Amino acid sequence: MASICKDIPIDADPDDVWDALRDFGALHKRLVPGFVIDARLEGDARIVTFANGMVARELLVDYDDARQRLAYAIIGERVKHYNASAQVFADGDKASRLVWIVDVLPNDIAPYIDSQMDLGVLAMQKTLGRHAAPPV
Repeated sequence: MASICKDIPIDADPDDVWDALRDFGALHKRLVPGFVIDARLEGDARIVTFANGMVARELLVDYDDARQRLAYAIIGERVKHYNASAQVFADGDKASRLVWIVDVLPNDIAPYIDSQMDLGVLAMQKTLGRHAAPPV
């Protein structure tokens, strides 16, 4: 199983980052506009349309306000297993780090997922931060 981790510096208050991340149905407006062009809720799932035309059904697994952590999964034809989590941490007085982890099978789609996550990282930093920094 491939495990992809992005440790994302964001020049914004952690509570503001968490507020945008936990708004599960509005990632196309509040978290990654441009990377995601539409999202709509269907029960505990969101149907996400990406800028490249791909559509995914992401199931909300859990969100934890105390730990500022959200977990979701994708069940689809291309993926045998896809589990993701994103957690916000304070990084100094008014900056944040968002750690985004995706575990995926089959392994051969990991490079595609990794490159898409890089685009998502840039969209997050542009939307939430006061300046964009490269992902780590």
